Amino acid sequence: MSYAVVPSSRFRRQARTLAKQHPKDFPGLYDLALEILRVDPFGSSRRSRILKLTRIAPGKGQYRLRLRRYRFRYDVRGRTVELLFCGLRREDTYK
Repeated sequence: MSYAVVPSSRFRRQARTLAKQHPKDFPGLYDLALEILRVDPFGSSRRSRILKLTRIAPGKGQYRLRLRRYRFRYDVRGRTVELLFCGLRREDTYK
């Protein structure tokens, strides 16, 4: 069972900026995030650090994947994972 992972335009801009600022670690972790989300976006295997955020409306990034100091927020609709936000922990990740 595989999910389609679709980045939003905002996500693509943020990912491009992070790749320029952190060329050593972000591209590899981004690829890992895509791999994880294609297989298990709900974190049911408990292998990855996925959390369903409370009090977050659909369309605002109900789920969060944590990889080292990076956070990826996304929604799941059917068999599609929509990436909405990526950033460093110290930034406005949860706003």
